[in-house]
This record gives sequence, structure tokens and C-alpha cells, in this order.
Amino acid sequence: MPRRTSSKAAALSAAVAATAALILDPSASTHCYAFTPSAPSTTAPWRRPSGPLHLSNGVPASSAGSSFVPRNSLHPSGRRTTAASSSRSIMRPTTTSTSNPLACKQDRTKLYAANKGNAEIEKIDYSKIKPQVYPQRWVQLVYLSLLALLSDWICFSVAASPSTFEAAYPGHSAAALIDIFLFTNVASCFFVTDVVAKFGLEVAIKGAAALMTVGCLLRSGPSFLGPVVDALGIGSANAAAVQQHLPGDIGNLVSANADGLLPYPLILAGTIAVGAAQPFFQCTPPMLSATWFASDERATSTAIALNFNQIGIATAFLVGGAMATTAPGLASYFGLITAFCVAVTIGTFLQFQNKPELPPSSSELEKLIEGEEEPPFVESVKRFFATPGFSRPLAAFICSISITNIVGAFIDEVMERGGITEQLSIDLAGAGFELAILVGGIIIGGYVDRTKEYKTVTLACLASTMFVLIPLGLTEHAIGKEPALLIFALLGLGMAAGPVQPINAELAVDVTYPSDETAVESVQQIGGNLISALLVPVAAMAAEDDFEFFKNTPILDSDIRGDVILLVAIAAVTYVYFSGFDAPLKRTLADCGDDDTCAMETEAANDDAPKLATLFKSVTWPVTKSAEKDAL
Repeated sequence: MPRRTSSKAAALSAAVAATAALILDPSASTHCYAFTPSAPSTTAPWRRPSGPLHLSNGVPASSAGSSFVPRNSLHPSGRRTTAASSSRSIMRPTTTSTSNPLACKQDRTKLYAANKGNAEIEKIDYSKIKPQVYPQRWVQLVYLSLLALLSDWICFSVAASPSTFEAAYPGHSAAALIDIFLFTNVASCFFVTDVVAKFGLEVAIKGAAALMTVGCLLRSGPSFLGPVVDALGIGSANAAAVQQHLPGDIGNLVSANADGLLPYPLILAGTIAVGAAQPFFQCTPPMLSATWFASDERATSTAIALNFNQIGIATAFLVGGAMATTAPGLASYFGLITAFCVAVTIGTFLQFQNKPELPPSSSELEKLIEGEEEPPFVESVKRFFATPGFSRPLAAFICSISITNIVGAFIDEVMERGGITEQLSIDLAGAGFELAILVGGIIIGGYVDRTKEYKTVTLACLASTMFVLIPLGLTEHAIGKEPALLIFALLGLGMAAGPVQPINAELAVDVTYPSDETAVESVQQIGGNLISALLVPVAAMAAEDDFEFFKNTPILDSDIRGDVILLVAIAAVTYVYFSGFDAPLKRTLADCGDDDTCAMETEAANDDAPKLATLFKSVTWPVTKSAEKDAL
């Protein structure tokens, strides 16, 4: 027993000596070490050890321990070592060339990659590679955000004027059309991950944009060319003559209805097509952020892309409420949406790209070097739920999307209860709520990008959500209706509840690294949409009941609607559950050399292993923000 303790002490001294040597003269060392946590189980091979550093010199290490090994070094057989296979080799130096981005600079020279097609071996020089971001990332973000906006604009296009739609299509309701869209959305979410993995982000997004355009054309027909015809000075008689010479029945589409509306089966088919396309814009923002944006930009970019669909909902209420007051107006409204969709789709085909030449962060570079291949979606889901910490950001995401969806669905009743009855005012209030969700996501997401305080920020947002929900259903008998307080609470709810979605999308990706970002978001979207659909009728029934408080105290006597109590309870339960989050931020640790998170992780670490791991990362591969400006 004393000999074993002495061996550990000797090994620890060697570790300290090696660290000191690297600090004093990194170029003088010819040995490379990387911190590799041992895999405690097959379900969580990347879990950070919670105990102290286990060191032994030729003595088997604890299965729960950690080790310093030349990560990705090669066995004599040519296989890369893994955490499991090298857990017994502690502090073993190597001079073998390695693909490890955390290795010594002089050893990061050549990586030999096999061509899968003909087994041809080619040399790839990684010695000068540093994470880099490109201006194109903002173009990518703009197009994905606009496509998300259009998809929800189409979904809720008839929500602002359901009576007009139902008068034009007797026997069919606007609510039923929206439900069909949402159920198609959920079904499509199961296929997004595998399609993106097989064809790439560029092909998937362009294909989905084309499918959405086809859906819009089915809903509007060639009527979207009306503004173009007017701009070219073509009279209605000449336009009709042109329609008669179109092939097949295309020329009869517009005249199928005296008001310019197409038959309901075409409306339904177009809605289903757009519903199938939408998940490709909703489930891919975390992947876009990881592929194109630096580690301190990801939460912000995800918040923009993920919440831009809220602007589509606001647009539906503002534009639809103004245009779709009559059947001809509804036809023109559908044509306007199609015109916008065609323009954005053309731009997407011309400018949207798959991925940058060089990755934007250390974590993405490491995934590329490791040659990570994403498993099928079903297998990814099993891995996620076996990963410690995944279920809590999932619960927070579902809570946020459920609350915002329910409040948006009953916005008319909420406003009328507070004394706001004019339709334009209601539409403006609803648009302000959706805009607040986006703005809150950008502001709070930017803070999380800088600090990585996912847990603290999420808990603060959930607590604020509970607080601002109450005025939405509260009536104080001594004061009466309070429109100003209602508007303030509605905007506050958007700012507090909305950011929870993108923040926890990024958190889920962080704890499951190196997982497929699209698969993570697909799971969250499926859960959020399904739970929301189930809660809407429950909230509708709860809204019929009022609960009175302080009945015997006139100055405090008030009542609150049941649906608001339901939402507050959901937020409270989620707060309690999420407060137990305590999982390692694996992607943040991999990116700690890109920004100041190394220092934060060192301060937060409660044992020696993560501290030494962070130290070795910062010494062996000092990537800074200025590195993205350096020429290769």
C-alpha cells in the first residue's frame, strides 16, 4: 500500500514537472499529453469524472478515474487509442504524429486520411489550422431565419381572419388547417436528422425551401404574379389571354373560383407541403451555429434563427388582419406570401452554402479530426436520454414553447380580459409579444455566449416567467381592468420565456457533445409541439374557471383565470426540476481555448483533474479570438 501511494506521488510530481516545463518553454518539449476521462459506462463515454485525478505508474487505474495519455495516439496496429483502451497508461509520453488538436504544436503535423472510395491515402496538413469564422455566416443566418419566418407566416396565415377563410370554404375551419400543419410538422421532425446527415445542410435547406415554394404555389396559384403583371402594365384582358394559352389546366386555376381562391384540396395539399418543410428550418439552427459561428456567438445565432418564426406569426396577424377581410383579399394575401417565398427561395439557391472551409471553433475542429459520423436518429435519441443532464434542458425547452404557444393561441381572450377589445390593438399586442421573444433571445443569448451561465440564466427566466404570467389572468376587484399592466406583463413574458428555448437548445447540444445538433433540436421540437398540442385544450377548459382570492379582504379581493394558474404551475415544476441540473459542459470544455471560458472552467472546477485538463489545453493549443484574423 505505501509503495502504491509513493507511485502516485511520483506520477503526480511528473505531471507537475511536465506542466511547468510546458509553461516555461512549450517549444522545448517533445512529449504530448491530453486529458482523457475514462469511460465509466458504454452509455456515457464522455462524462467528466467527478472525483480527484487518479494516477498510477504501471498500476491499473480506477474505472472511474481519469488519465493523461497521448490522445488519439496510434496502437502498433494503427488504431487510435480511446479513453477506455488507454486508461491504464498514465502520463505516457509519445512522439508519434497525432491528429489530436490538443497535442504539442510540433507533433500536429500530418494527418493521413483514407479515401473511402478507393482506399487512396492522402496527406492533410493540419499544422497551421486554427478555428476561423467567415462573413458568410451572417448570410447563412439571414436565409435560415427568413425561411423560418415564412414557414410560420404560412402556418398562421388564416389565424388572423378565420371567419373570412371559413366563409370562403364552408365546412372547413382555420383551426383545423393549422392543426393539420402542426401534425405534419411533428411527423417530419423524425426525418430531418437523417436527411441532413445524408445530403448535407445545403441540399436539405434548399430542398425544403423548394418544397415550401411548391406548397405556396398550390395555395395561391399564379395569382402571386398579380403585382408583377400590374408593374409591367399588362391589363386584365391580356392577362386572361395569357392564362388561356398556359399548358394543361394551369390557366384555369385562378378562375376556379370567382374570388381567385383555389379549391380546398389544393389549399390542403399546399399546407401539408409547407408543414413537411418547416422542421428543416426549425431543427437546424443549432447545427448552423456550430458549423459557422464561433463559440461565443452560438447562443445568439441560435436565438435569432430559432425565434425568427415568431416574427412570422406576428406578420400573419398584422398583414393577414389587414388584407384578408374579404375572399378576394384572402386570395391576394396568399399571392403575396407566395411572392415573398419565391424570392427568398431563389436567394437561398444562389447564396446558401453547406459549411465553411475551416471550422469556427475548437470543438468543431476536433469533431472533424475525429471523423465523427452521426448515427441514425432513433439511435441518437437513445443516447441522448442516456446522457446525464439532457432531460433537464429538454424540460425547460418544452415549458417555454408550451407557455408561449398557449398565450399566443388565446391572445384575444387575454387582451379582452384586460380591457383591450379593438382588433388592431389586439393584433399589435400580439405582434409585440412575438417581437419580445426574439429581442429577449438576442439579448439574453448574447449574455450566455459570453458567460456560459446556462443554468443561472434559465432559472432566472423561469422565475420571471412565473411572475409576469400572473397579471395576464388577474383581475383586482378594487382597481378593475389594467390595460397598461397587461401590456407590460405580456412583453415581459416574451422577454423572459422566449430565450429559454434557444439557450436550452444550446445547453442540450453542449452536454451531449459530440452529438448531432440537428437530432438534439428535433427531439426538443417534437416534445415541445406535442406537449403544446395536448395542453391547448386543457388550457381552454381551465380558462372557463376563475379562482377568487382574499374574498374577505375588499382591498385585496381578486380572481385569476384557471389557464394562468396552469401555466404558472408548469413553470414552477420546471424550475424545481431544472434546478437539479449538474452535468459537465463538454463542448464548452472543448472550446475553452477559443475564449475566456478556460478561466471560468478552472475556477468552477472542484477537483484537480479538470483543472489540469484545462491547463494542458491552454498550454498546448492556445487558440485566441485574434487567431481567426491570421492568414493560414
